[in-house]
Amino acid sequence: MSDGVSDDGIRRDGTEPVGIDELLERVRSRFDRVGPHEAAAAASDGALLVDIRYAELRERDGLIPGALVVERNELEWRLDPQGSHRARQAVSHDLPIVVICNEGYASSLAAASLHQLGLHRATDLIGGFQAWRAAGLPVVGT
Repeated sequence: MSDGVSDDGIRRDGTEPVGIDELLERVRSRFDRVGPHEAAAAASDGALLVDIRYAELRERDGLIPGALVVERNELEWRLDPQGSHRARQAVSHDLPIVVICNEGYASSLAAASLHQLGLHRATDLIGGFQAWRAAGLPVVGT
């Protein structure tokens, strides 16, 4: 047994490892994901749009006006309302948050992580930034 996993792939806690597709399915079942127009409407109603795409993609494709840009590796620290490194927008565990990545995969895992911090209204954008742009919604810097 190495790293807590036996030769048959069973962990010490009795669970079997899951692949990324199954993990995505599991985490996505915990919250209602939104489409581009729903995300835009949520932002109009006070939701925080959070762009976690890396700099190269933001430079190449542009930004969603008003979205808070937070690198993925800083997300939890910047959005935890109790954290010492929180963004000024991270005012409450009740804040509606829509996480946006490039195509809607990493954002699902990020939203699940925010749920673990108690940000129970966090969700993500189906299809990510690319779906936003394809829907003809505003983009700046391109």
